[in-house]
Amino acid sequence: MLSSLLDFWKRDADTAPNIFAWRTSPPRPAQTHPFPDDLPVPLREALSTRKISLLYSHQVTAWTHARAGRNLILATGTASGKTLAYNLPVLAKMLEDPQARALYLFPTKALAQDQLSVISDQLSVLRTLITDDWSPITDHWSLITGIYDGDTPQKDRPSIRRNARIVLSNPDMLHTGILPHHANWSDFFSNLKFVVIDEAHTYRGVFGSHVANVIRRLKRIADFYGSKPQFILASATIGNPKELAEALIEEPVALIDNDGSLRGERHFIIYNPPVTDAALGLRKSSLLESVRLTNHLLSHDVQSVVFARTRRSVEILLINLQSQISNSLISSSQIRGYRSGYLPHQRREIEQGLRDGSVKTVVATNALELGIDIGGLGAALMVGYPGTIASARQQAGRAGRGDSPAVSILVASPNPLDQFLAHHPEYFFERSPEMALVNPNHLLILLEHLRCAMFELPFQRGESFGSLSWGVIEEYLDFLLSNHEAHFSNEKYYWMQDAYPAANISLRSASPQSVVLQTVTEDGRPLTVGTVDGESASWMVHAGAIYMHEAQQYFVQELDLENRIAHLVPVGLDYYTEAQQQSEIQITSVNAQADLPSPAGRGGGGEGKAGGKGYGEIQVITQVVGFKKLRWFTNENLGLEPLDMPPSELQTTGYWLTLSEAALRNLRDAGVWSNDPNDYGPGWPQIRAAVRKRDQFKCQVCGAPETTREHDVHHKIPFRAFIQNGVVNREQANRLENLITLCQGCHRKVEQNVRIRSRTRRVGIRAGQSRAVVFDVRRGRPGNLFRACLGRGQRSTVHRPLRPRPGGDRLQPEIIRTAR
Repeated sequence: MLSSLLDFWKRDADTAPNIFAWRTSPPRPAQTHPFPDDLPVPLREALSTRKISLLYSHQVTAWTHARAGRNLILATGTASGKTLAYNLPVLAKMLEDPQARALYLFPTKALAQDQLSVISDQLSVLRTLITDDWSPITDHWSLITGIYDGDTPQKDRPSIRRNARIVLSNPDMLHTGILPHHANWSDFFSNLKFVVIDEAHTYRGVFGSHVANVIRRLKRIADFYGSKPQFILASATIGNPKELAEALIEEPVALIDNDGSLRGERHFIIYNPPVTDAALGLRKSSLLESVRLTNHLLSHDVQSVVFARTRRSVEILLINLQSQISNSLISSSQIRGYRSGYLPHQRREIEQGLRDGSVKTVVATNALELGIDIGGLGAALMVGYPGTIASARQQAGRAGRGDSPAVSILVASPNPLDQFLAHHPEYFFERSPEMALVNPNHLLILLEHLRCAMFELPFQRGESFGSLSWGVIEEYLDFLLSNHEAHFSNEKYYWMQDAYPAANISLRSASPQSVVLQTVTEDGRPLTVGTVDGESASWMVHAGAIYMHEAQQYFVQELDLENRIAHLVPVGLDYYTEAQQQSEIQITSVNAQADLPSPAGRGGGGEGKAGGKGYGEIQVITQVVGFKKLRWFTNENLGLEPLDMPPSELQTTGYWLTLSEAALRNLRDAGVWSNDPNDYGPGWPQIRAAVRKRDQFKCQVCGAPETTREHDVHHKIPFRAFIQNGVVNREQANRLENLITLCQGCHRKVEQNVRIRSRTRRVGIRAGQSRAVVFDVRRGRPGNLFRACLGRGQRSTVHRPLRPRPGGDRLQPEIIRTAR
């Protein structure tokens, strides 16, 4: 049981010393209210049938706002009853108006499937309670629901379009499969009363900016058919739920964040793996320590989810856990993986196993971070900090349901941010979650969706698009007109291309199509193992790669990018592969630039340039050029194989800074410049060879012998520590006892630890600021980056917003330049 495990961890010699923080939140009683007076009788009886006699305070507040016709966003904790909160007003409207329709949007297909089962369960009870005595409902009342996404069979789609009153979908399908074909949905859009947007916190960044434009198009279509839907959004805890919701739908939104749900005792532990080499600052693998802690959870019968940062980490953890089962009552089939690339039926099977208890532990990426119903888990373990406080809290929230106690464990990785949090846990516990930001007016994103909107309905002169006035969008439409994509006639702009614009615009990535992973059965039939998104295929399933799926290894024989198929063969090898990528950034167009003046009184009395800064279009080119073969458990490099893969190109905008020698001198004087190469002296090759020979040409950390590449020689006390007043004491720095042989992988980890332990200044971003600052870890004081570089230089006269709004006569040249 969980309580006995927590007591064990507090006194276990292998665990307790490595617990850097342990926060306990006491149980929280439920804040409940009776059913609202205007809750329809059938809904009251349906809730009573499910043994629900009271509603949480936030559910009642949501009901009140929804019945008043207000848009709202629910920003309460995981398993707090948000689904019921938005279902009640929708179902009430369905009871009162037999023609009413509702659209539910979820970020993933899995969530739509999960919520369909919830709604279907509620409706199965509700249908039995509808009688002729409850006006205006008759015995002919029906409420058909349906999922309309990429997996919906073609034969079922016409019936869903005609008959479904609640349609569950995702923004991608709305974008490509519903809005462009709105004529087939005329009855649905004419009676659309509600749009529910679940997991709204996922709609941020580029994806969220696309989705905001899809919502603009949805509202435009609804208005064409004479409806004005009400929006209900649900979100995990983020720093700005109201602002995000209003940015997505461009209407006022009421915020409901008074979580009144019942909650049991919650424990949050930050665990830092033990030090294995104090001199080098190395700690035990966070993966291996996570396996050990998860085995403790298994042996104490605590159902748990283990979150890993990458798909490969999921498979490595899964292999380790299944091979180290210490409890004879647990089989490997009760420990499962869960990530993108698994087939839909595999995911449904694992989700059901978590609900019914047949799956004891699931190792997942953040695919399980979203609100799929997986029952009441006792523990959530994070292998490494997921990157944001909001995401960490969301993952931790997967543990615990109702008044049951639960524990969340963050196992710190060697990553500098993880180590900072381990040593400064108050940063994590006391900070507010990050804000979710969108920019629907990004030039290229907006232009793409104006194309889609024009395909769906002609633009009338004077028409607005979302919050954008005609004066803004007219320039975009005139550009499309000059580019022969549009035709102007009778005061309207018409789409003129044969192309179907939405089909070529992915909301999430530059490569919307997936690659199918196929193997062959014993009788020669092709068998689909899983899928990989097109963007990841070149580094995950290139020819020669070892692909892992549910702890099974597959050797990739061929990657056929033209037909989007990777051909696999199941194997059992003692190595895995790691793709080697090269990236290049090219400045394609300079939109603005300015000189940086030399600081007064420093190297030239303020005359001349200290560097320059610029803003413009850039192109990022990434290419997989080879892959390494690494032995399991030791990470020994078995060789590097070259590859010739097509490059991936990203067009975006960016800022850049160039520094003069005078600026670099100021940085060196301030002790914040460490990019100069070390000069170990003329005798270094001989010293290096002697150290490697002394250490028998083996890594002194992992024991890996040299193969095709010579090992590195590392200074235990950093070489720069022997520099005093610009003079290097090489004799002391290069003493044999200060040198050690390390393989490339271990050397990288050791150098990272050197940087973590260094007490020099660090560059960081302060919350609420949009400019880079230098952050002094010792004093906690920020300083302007340009001051650190340039002393007391003058402020630049060039001011360029990060997200420039279109306007004036610069729009067309910017569109043309960016489109190229």
